[in-house]
Amino acid sequence: MGQVIVSLDLGTTGTRAIAFDGDLRPVEQAYVELPQHFPRPGWVEHDPREIWDGILACAARIRTRVGPNRIAAIAITNQRETAVLWDAQTGEPVHNAIVWQCRRTAERCEALKRAHGEEVRARTGLIIDAYFSATKIAWILENVPAARPLARDGRLFFGTVDSWAIWKLTGGRVHATDPSNASRTLLFHIQDGLWDPALVSLFGVDGVRLPDVRPSISVFGSASREVFGREIPIAAVLGDQQASLFGQGGFARQGTKNTYGTGLFVMMNTGEHPIASRDLIATVAWRREGGPLVYALEGSIFIGGAAIQWLRDGLGIIERAEESERLAREIPDNEGVYFVPALAGLGAPYWDSSARGLIIGLTRATRRSHIARAALESLAYQTRDVVDAMEADTGAPIPCLQADGAATKNEFLMQFQADLLGVPVERSEVAETTALGAAGAAGIALGLWDEGALLAKRRVDRVFEPALDADERDRLYRRWRQALLRARGWWEGA
Repeated sequence: MGQVIVSLDLGTTGTRAIAFDGDLRPVEQAYVELPQHFPRPGWVEHDPREIWDGILACAARIRTRVGPNRIAAIAITNQRETAVLWDAQTGEPVHNAIVWQCRRTAERCEALKRAHGEEVRARTGLIIDAYFSATKIAWILENVPAARPLARDGRLFFGTVDSWAIWKLTGGRVHATDPSNASRTLLFHIQDGLWDPALVSLFGVDGVRLPDVRPSISVFGSASREVFGREIPIAAVLGDQQASLFGQGGFARQGTKNTYGTGLFVMMNTGEHPIASRDLIATVAWRREGGPLVYALEGSIFIGGAAIQWLRDGLGIIERAEESERLAREIPDNEGVYFVPALAGLGAPYWDSSARGLIIGLTRATRRSHIARAALESLAYQTRDVVDAMEADTGAPIPCLQADGAATKNEFLMQFQADLLGVPVERSEVAETTALGAAGAAGIALGLWDEGALLAKRRVDRVFEPALDADERDRLYRRWRQALLRARGWWEGA
């Protein structure tokens, strides 16, 4: 048996470790659920110690099953904008991590956006939103008594989840991140590729120690022998959606993928130059050691598979997510029923925190089949919203959409997505393409393969070809846009 690369996938709801062999096939894996903490409505936190406990538990299982000597490298991929602050001297977090989903700083972000939105977008490629890290850091500085004195003493370290993991894995020897994660903080100059002192001051986080920004595809240091049984190099670090794009082989410009998870994350490779967009965000995709920054356009949709979870847990009209496909196929079409799943406002390309969920087109004949079908179709409609914005920004249509994530198992959804876009949808054989992409990047860092060989290892499970008449496609989408208008601007407290 040959060597393996272990990807640590540090997600929002759990930590997963997957060992990939030389053909990038998963041979062993372990998973630990990550507890969610909700101190107030709209607030979401993780305990950094529980993240670390999950890493240790997964590492122990992988170490036992494959043996330390077979592990060639570790790769890290992670939930991105979540902010962790800790005391560099004691190694203890000063507060729970504030998760990317948390909306506690939304009001502050709206005020900053009015005053500095254009300046910040020009420097970072991002809009000012509570989604990103900077105002989370500021909140901890202002609300945790121990934080400000530690910052004055140079002891308060900040990191996204990857930085926390690197610091812990290396026994506190390395405080680092990569550009794909740094570019999600609102503190990183996207063109200079450096932390921006003007942004640090604007967001009021002076004194906080920011991690070194190192190439995504490079050796960051070695994990301590206590973790995997011997010292093993950490050879790649990528934010989860960038890792997914890498795992899908999206190395060339116009390469476009969508991850169908709790949310939907559409990302397009735009090459060595960021593209300014009014409705989407520009972000760093990755950087190889000695190479240039590679950029991407991204549309983050807040509610994707979570809409199906809501049908199950909120409404109770299905018992399992898989039921949604059977129900959707019970009827020939949606019969005019549309579901706008703005259950946490609308993300890209609208960024409307005042939008609220809406189901419209109901009649006495409406059954749960219509609601299930409308929920599934909403994932495809929202994806088209973002793809249309990407095509407008780049001036070119996408040739196909590469799909991954748990919801791609739903073949009704995949076919409807192809029909609605009018291009093929390629479903990855490996649903966990975030972990796959990070492992592939680590193999490049170690010289085990290059991008061409990695592309040859990519496996497509099925291609869904569009089969819907163009006029019918346009009619369905036009009605979706009408439903969107009715959902927007609803909540006056936003």
